[in-house]
Amino acid sequence: MARILPISDPDTLAVAIEALQRGEPVAVPTETVYGLAADATNPHAVTAIYEAKGRPRFNPLISHVADLEMARAHVVFSPLAEKLAEAFWPGPLTLVLPLSASPGIHPLTTAGLATAAVRMPQGFARDLIAGLGRPLAAPSANRSGRVSPTTAAHVAEDLGDRIGLILDGGPCPVGVESTILAVDDGRLRLLRPGGLAVEAIENIARMAVERPEPDSGQAVIAPGMLASHYAPDAAVRLNASAALPGEAVIRFGGVPLAGEAEARVVMDLSASGDLREAAANLFDFIKRADAAGATGIAVAPVPMHGLGEAINDRLSRAAAPRP
Repeated sequence: MARILPISDPDTLAVAIEALQRGEPVAVPTETVYGLAADATNPHAVTAIYEAKGRPRFNPLISHVADLEMARAHVVFSPLAEKLAEAFWPGPLTLVLPLSASPGIHPLTTAGLATAAVRMPQGFARDLIAGLGRPLAAPSANRSGRVSPTTAAHVAEDLGDRIGLILDGGPCPVGVESTILAVDDGRLRLLRPGGLAVEAIENIARMAVERPEPDSGQAVIAPGMLASHYAPDAAVRLNASAALPGEAVIRFGGVPLAGEAEARVVMDLSASGDLREAAANLFDFIKRADAAGATGIAVAPVPMHGLGEAINDRLSRAAAPRP
């Protein structure tokens, strides 16, 4: 089983850097979710991520950087991309940008595409990247298609027998993955809603963010674009107004569901209707509902504005038919 080391221990950073230098993947806390990190320039290290997760090789990985200088060594920033990075980095925004003429990010990380997804995380993860001196590829630290982890315990439950080291930084404050934007030809295209609200991006960019048409079948050029993803074992039922006997209930805003007295477990993403609190609780509640042995998971409606867009995106993928 994996070792679990607290990031508060002064020796943890050095231990993690040594593991990464050996090409080993390490589970790392970020402000969004826990990531399974490895050297994005090392093909053997990146392969170890795909193998540990059971992740399809066509699904690209985000490369996490310590600063803009590191990012510029691998991708090309337009003035619009620079403006967004300066406004929101470090933070839960990933930009998909053209690769530079001589990128160090390995093609396995980008799934052979001419673009790379890059992000600058907050806190310990950023210190770790700076200490390594190279970008870290870091998808969520869970088996492919499963619910993303927001605590070290979640990682240990899912990947503890597949990796050697988990760094414990406590619960992730954002709780959903980063927002992913493609920035090209003066356009902004939303590839995945996430921990940064689209409205905040539009306020800085002074332009609209284009959203894909439903069922557009757009190619996978960034993580989180597969139709079925974030899936628990139990079937997920969305926009529920009533619970069936034996289901788990995830409600929102303190509004009870009819029949929830017969539910296996009842949880409220945010009794006060706070979408930030709801996002932080989402994956943990899905895991807890699954662990309760429920026949299904009934989820109440969640508003679509702000972080509600990311919450609903994750729920719709969790409820999608399994491949």
